[in-house]
Amino acid sequence: MIKIKASNNSLHQDDPMWNPIASAPFGPSLQLAVFDQDGVHVLVFPCRKESMGWKNAATGARVEVHPTHWRPWDPEKGDWDPVRNSH
Repeated sequence: MIKIKASNNSLHQDDPMWNPIASAPFGPSLQLAVFDQDGVHVLVFPCRKESMGWKNAATGARVEVHPTHWRPWDPEKGDWDPVRNSH
């Protein structure tokens, strides 16, 4: 299990870029978010959906998170840096 890095930003759950978590595909790198009463919490690293839950797409470490929304991971817009975050 790893510590989750998340940013709390002003996105809204009705933003058309976000999809309900029930529709998340297995395989591709995704950006996950939790929408709750405190706002939007976006993970700053790519994740992959697997049969046993979510994993960090770069490290393979299990991620303990209960996301509510997803969108395709865009490495150009994400905060994730494979060199900086590989340690």
